[in-house]
Amino acid sequence: MTGTTGPQHNGNGDINFTVFADQQAMGRPSFTRVADDQLVWLRRVLVAPPGMGRARSELVDTGTVILDGAPGSGRTCAARVLLREHHEDMGAFRELLPEEDGELPLGDPELVGTGDRLLLDLSAADPARWAASRADLSALRKAVHEKHAHLVVVMPHGGTLEADLQRYRVEILQPSRDQVLRRHLRMHGVPAEQYLRPDPTVSEFLYEERPLREVADFADLVRRAREAGVPGEEFTQWCAAARKAQADRREEVATLVATLRDSSQRALLISVAMLHGAHADVIHHAAQLLLRTVGSPPDDLPLLQRKDLAERLVEISAGAGQDGHVRFRDLDYDSAVRTHFWDHMPDLRQHLGTWTARSVALSSPYVTQELRDGLVAKLSGEYLRTGRAEELASLAEAWGSTATNRAGLEAAVQALTCGLGDPAHARTFRSQIYQWCANKQLRGGYAQVLVRVCADVIAAGHPDQAMLRLYYLAHREHAGAQQALSGLVESSHRLRRRLLHRLTRSVPSEADLGIFLRVGVAEALTDPYDNGRALVEEKSVQSSVITCWHAVLDRLPRPTWQPYAERWLHASVDAGDRGGLLLDILVGAADRCEGRRGAAFAALYASARDAERTAPGGSSRAALTTDLLLQRISSAQGRSRPITPPQPASPRGTEQ
Repeated sequence: MTGTTGPQHNGNGDINFTVFADQQAMGRPSFTRVADDQLVWLRRVLVAPPGMGRARSELVDTGTVILDGAPGSGRTCAARVLLREHHEDMGAFRELLPEEDGELPLGDPELVGTGDRLLLDLSAADPARWAASRADLSALRKAVHEKHAHLVVVMPHGGTLEADLQRYRVEILQPSRDQVLRRHLRMHGVPAEQYLRPDPTVSEFLYEERPLREVADFADLVRRAREAGVPGEEFTQWCAAARKAQADRREEVATLVATLRDSSQRALLISVAMLHGAHADVIHHAAQLLLRTVGSPPDDLPLLQRKDLAERLVEISAGAGQDGHVRFRDLDYDSAVRTHFWDHMPDLRQHLGTWTARSVALSSPYVTQELRDGLVAKLSGEYLRTGRAEELASLAEAWGSTATNRAGLEAAVQALTCGLGDPAHARTFRSQIYQWCANKQLRGGYAQVLVRVCADVIAAGHPDQAMLRLYYLAHREHAGAQQALSGLVESSHRLRRRLLHRLTRSVPSEADLGIFLRVGVAEALTDPYDNGRALVEEKSVQSSVITCWHAVLDRLPRPTWQPYAERWLHASVDAGDRGGLLLDILVGAADRCEGRRGAAFAALYASARDAERTAPGGSSRAALTTDLLLQRISSAQGRSRPITPPQPASPRGTEQ
């Protein structure tokens, strides 16, 4: 996307945008794809720590392993890689969050799907939470074994573990930091002849005890220094630049800002820091936009007497390359500048939110979706760094509720995505999104933002939570939610079962019945899974589906449910023995229509006659299904002879 597009809003009332289904058209991979790529990357860069082999064997033999290890040892990365190694066509990788909205208790067998790869990260759990989780581990392990799934638990270091669980415990020790750094550099494409040479900067860095994530961050800085370097620079210069980027530069930036008394220069400095790497045209317009946003008076000097952009960039230690894109001279200097203004000019924060919303709407061939996402990510990073998760969530809501173009909605999506991806604040965002979906009156296009975030971001690792939130949005009839919910359960028999059960927890509303007609399709219910069974053969599923069909037949007009009933009857033709179960469900549902059982039975029979004309396999086979349905209706009514519906369909001899 290279410009601001989308419908214009010129009157009163809400405006809705469909941003849910156009990721591929925008050239943006789905979050599921991103999550999968991250797991693949972890597997490539992981240096197997001491204990990895035993953990792998235990997981293969028993389906369960409990990892222990000191913080910074790489235990959580090892857990994810262990599960990635068991990737199969069936099942999904999921992180269990038993205490959050939409998650089942650990002891509930519905939690585990066939072939699932489950991560239970309790590395930061307090003693009470760890004790509660241990109490449910036996039931969870039983379900994992029965469903041929795999479970990796990361326990709090030094936590208590009962004797019967000790056999699953494996301690992970930190691997060589030197090997970890070299593996990351190799995966980043740094030539081996460079990083294998002794380097004083690397030796100094690795000498200190440090968590492996810092080693990975240093390797990434080396990569970026290499990409930003000038021809002739080598590994030593890249490492020095990376080390300098890690240094505390607060005093250096404070000194620079103090020398820039002119508001236009400070606006330029902030714009480069927030849009680092953007084209000079974008930087110029963004700086002017920031001045207008904060209410600074325009420069009254004649145009030709003003400093040009190249001179002004030199004053802030930046410059434009041959490609016209602007960067600071020093690596990661943009991060230090953002930190300074955020920490030392708190009154600027609200203006930065407004400016960001206006900047993402700029129309220019240089304003790409990647640049927009990066700008929102940088602003979000400052909110999250300083513990202002609730304020970032409120900002995303404001953006999504007032947006008049797609760029504004995409900015809201990106802000929530950043919050959900932050380990320290993800739970806050998941909880806030739950409250929005379940309880709050949503304005503008914000419901579409939530549909997108639930279906793509949350569903990638927490499909149960995504399902519950999408259900609430669909229950409240927000556009796109029903489609997203249907797409989500399409990937999982377990999720479809959970949704069917939820639809019958109370009297289904008309919106719930619309959801049911879309997700309770016969083809999905008769599709065999794991041990060859189908959902329609499960008593609990039969009960839920009968309840829903009864409500449909009792409360919805026939034209509404007729197409779904025809599809149901068509499926029964080719479903074998399960086809009989489908007919039993329809008859059982009609039999519950007290006071109008006869009318319900007649409507079903008439629908079956109509379905004969549209049957994919021809009307003769479908007619046999109609006869079977009529037999079941007669049996339900206690009659020995077929009933005659009040308004019979056309004679079969005239049907084609």
